[in-house]
Amino acid sequence: MKTAPSNPNRLRLIKLIHVARRELRMEDDTYRLMLAGMKVLDGATSTADLSVPNLLRVLEQLKLKGFKARPNKEQKRPLADDIQSKKIRSLWLELHGLGAVRDPSEAALAKFVQSMTRVEALQWLTTAQASRVIENLKQWMGRVQQ
Repeated sequence: MKTAPSNPNRLRLIKLIHVARRELRMEDDTYRLMLAGMKVLDGATSTADLSVPNLLRVLEQLKLKGFKARPNKEQKRPLADDIQSKKIRSLWLELHGLGAVRDPSEAALAKFVQSMTRVEALQWLTTAQASRVIENLKQWMGRVQQ
């Protein structure tokens, strides 16, 4: 087994290939047969044997089979930290604590806010829009607490 030199990009590609295998529910034997069947890989049956260009070829093959890579979590937008956004988040979490909100995640809150304001993120709300969301959440909480 020949081992290709290690670098951060190579390791990232190997991890992504393993995520793709898991998401595609690809058995180990099926995966190794796929690798062996790729002529450009010279019969390699493990990612440990592959160079970066060949890892990219394997990833493309997995994409053809239906894998969709998601953006890196590190590329997420930072949370809004102004006073109104903090109040909105606080009310949302209180409603979750009361059982009125099933999903307390930031993504669920963003969808709720978007349904009210047509704005995709708390950071982009105007003061008036944020006030409307706060008042709506307060009214919701009042109904739940009765």
